[in-house]
Amino acid sequence: MLEIRDIYKNYEGKPLLEGISFTVQAGETVCLLGESGSGKSTLLRVIAGLETAESGSIWWNGEEISSVPAHKRGFGLMFQDYALFPHRTVEENVAFGLRMQGLPRPEIAARTGAALGLIRMDDFAKRAVTELSGGEQQRVALARALAPNPRLLMLDEPLGALDHALRIQLIGELRRILHESEKPAIYVTHDREEAFGLADTLMLLHKGRIVQAGSTAELFRQPVNAWAAGFLGLGTLLSGSVVASEPLIVQTAVGMFQAAACERDWQVGAGAKLLLRPQDALLLRGQPEGANQFSARVQDSLFMGETYHSVLRIGEFALDIQTDTALAPGSDVTVAFPPERVSCLKGE
Repeated sequence: MLEIRDIYKNYEGKPLLEGISFTVQAGETVCLLGESGSGKSTLLRVIAGLETAESGSIWWNGEEISSVPAHKRGFGLMFQDYALFPHRTVEENVAFGLRMQGLPRPEIAARTGAALGLIRMDDFAKRAVTELSGGEQQRVALARALAPNPRLLMLDEPLGALDHALRIQLIGELRRILHESEKPAIYVTHDREEAFGLADTLMLLHKGRIVQAGSTAELFRQPVNAWAAGFLGLGTLLSGSVVASEPLIVQTAVGMFQAAACERDWQVGAGAKLLLRPQDALLLRGQPEGANQFSARVQDSLFMGETYHSVLRIGEFALDIQTDTALAPGSDVTVAFPPERVSCLKGE
C-alpha cells in the first residue's frame, strides 16, 4: 500500500536519512524505534510531505506521490503535542477537520460519533477538553486524526508527554483502536515498551539507517548486532575474542564461554560481543567448573513483582540477572549460562 524507496535526506550538509526503504501494508502498524537523532521523526515528516528528501520516492498503491502536497496526500498526523482547542468541547475538537473540509452537517455528526465510539468516549462529547485527563486528551487527538478517514495514520511520539504508568495503561488501548480502525499506521517512538506493545512490524533506526526490521519476536530473539541488543535492553554485553570455532568458544575478561546461539561463521581471533540475557542465568552450588561458569559478588538485589533483579560484580564487570529468590548483597555466588542461550554478536 505505502512504499518508501531509497530515501536520502541531509541536514546542514550531514546525512540524516541514508537509503531508507520499507512498505506498510493494509491494516499494518509499523513502529519506527530509535534513539533521539536517529532520523525517525524526519522520516515521518518526509512521508507526510512536510519536508522534501534529497532523493528517493514515496508511492501509494503503485502511484508515486513524492511531489503531491501534504494536504492532498490524505494522511492523518498526530504529534506529541495534541494541539487540542481548549475553548472547544470534545465533539467540536474531533469535528474541526471535517468542518474545514466543508462536509455536510449530517456527515460531520456521523463521522464524529463514529470516531468517539471507536475511542469509547461517546459520553464525553459535550465535555470541555480542559476537563479531561492526559490519557483522555490523547484519545481525543487520535479520534480527531481518524475522523477524516485518512488513508494512512502517522503518530509521532503520541504518548511521550504522559507519565510511565499512564503510557503502559494506554498502549493496549491504542493498539485496539489502531486495529479496529483497520488503518495502516506508522508509529514513531524511542520507547521500547511502546514499540513492542504496538508494532506488527518493528523497524530499528540507527544513524539514519534501518538496522533491523521484523516482528517484535524476531528482534527480541535474534538482534542483528550488539548495538541492537543493547538499545533494546536485552541483556548484558560482554566483549571477547574467538579462540575456537567448532564449537564456538570466546575468551572474555570474565572467563571462557561457549556460545551456541549464533548464526554466522566466526574466525579464530575475531572480536565478538556475547549477549547474556538476565533470565538465562543459572545459580549453581559450589565453585565454577569450566566454561560458562564464574564466581561473582552480589552488589544489589531488588524485588520487581515476579522476580528479583540482581546486579553481580566480577571485578570491574557488572552483570544483571533475574532470579526467583533474593540474593544477599555482599554474598558470593556461582553463575552459569547454558551455551544454547548465549548469543555471539558482531558490533555496530
